[in-house]
Amino acid sequence: MFVADVDSPSVPVWSLTKRIAFRLCVIYFGLYIATTQMLQGLIVLPVGNVPDFGSLPPVRTVVSWTAAHLFHVTYPLVITGSGSGDKTFDWVHAFCVLVIAVAGTALWSYVDRNRTDYGRLNQWFRLFLRFALGSTMVSYAMVKVIPLQMPAPPLTRLLEPFGNFSPMGVLWYSIGASRAYEICVGCAEMTAGLLLFVPQTAILGALICLADTLQIFTLNMTYDVPVKLFSFHLIVMSLFLLAPEGRRLLNVFVLDRTAGPSPQRWPGGSARVIRILVVAQIVFAAYLVGMNLFSARQAWTQYGGGAPKSALYGIWDVDEMSIDGQVRSPLVTDYGRWRRIVFDRPTFVSFQRMDDTFAFYGSKIDDAGKSLTLMNGNDSSWSARFSFQQPAPDHLVLDGQMDGHRVRMRLILFDRNRFLLVNRGFYWIQEYPFNR
Repeated sequence: MFVADVDSPSVPVWSLTKRIAFRLCVIYFGLYIATTQMLQGLIVLPVGNVPDFGSLPPVRTVVSWTAAHLFHVTYPLVITGSGSGDKTFDWVHAFCVLVIAVAGTALWSYVDRNRTDYGRLNQWFRLFLRFALGSTMVSYAMVKVIPLQMPAPPLTRLLEPFGNFSPMGVLWYSIGASRAYEICVGCAEMTAGLLLFVPQTAILGALICLADTLQIFTLNMTYDVPVKLFSFHLIVMSLFLLAPEGRRLLNVFVLDRTAGPSPQRWPGGSARVIRILVVAQIVFAAYLVGMNLFSARQAWTQYGGGAPKSALYGIWDVDEMSIDGQVRSPLVTDYGRWRRIVFDRPTFVSFQRMDDTFAFYGSKIDDAGKSLTLMNGNDSSWSARFSFQQPAPDHLVLDGQMDGHRVRMRLILFDRNRFLLVNRGFYWIQEYPFNR
């Protein structure tokens, strides 16, 4: 628990090691937060986003120069748009931040060599770090509480052999297959984030945050998820917040001794000022949750589980297919014959070949005109057009032109609920394990 900062006749003297470590942490964490996604999570605007300063000059210039001249990177750096947090750019960026922090610490230590403590700066910096870490946890939590980050397996994934999944794909869709588990994980992260915003619960929040981030880092490392570098930083930041409480935590959890009051002091003056600042933090936390909830709800209806489905939604087995009037037998050696057609989202469709590989196309369905148009993202001049008839809810006939050939297909709907992953459900009582 934090207490008010009151004047004391004795000023604590920090050891040289502690002062140097503190300076290094202030510079490194400050620069890292300001030049990564953590700043965007901390400053959530009603309209638009805070710029990604890490991808803009001068940071981009410094990192690119270092990659080319120090690490001899000859390929173009991927900077934005990949979704990976372990790009070459990210690792070189962390290296540059560390070098700047070390140099800055040396300069600061020389200029401020007569300083014996950083009590007040420590209080404000820890407040800043709690806000940055808490806002990051809230943003990550919200896309799990509203299951967006790990979606339920889409139709195409249900058809793919398990052996074709990447380790990250296994993790993603295993969690996505259990919406309840994903929501529970999100609640754990949300709890850590919210507790960090309140001074009286910040220690508990940092402990839960450490447990959460250790689990995240372990999954990233063991399933090859490219957020290893970022999640490691969240662990270190949690440890920084807990470090001054190390002795008290050891007394409580290991030595079975009285912990005593926290050595941390709340930056501020009178008790009234402190109460106002605490209320301000709680209000900010509520604002942050509200903005993230609003964004997540929008995303849920745009591309999440609540997004519109295709007018022809489902997995359709190709019962019969003819090309230029010639019926093609369903042979696994026939690369040009389709095995299934999958309609999931309104704007794309996937075709499964006889060898179980997939071809993906953009799509536009005119339900009133009973027409289907396909587009190839790699070739803007390519298109295919079909008319369709649906004589029964589980029967579909496509007739049209594709790749310069006349193609006609008779399709039968495969019931998605026949998949064991979908229909198994939950049982309190099981006489034997149902492990398949």
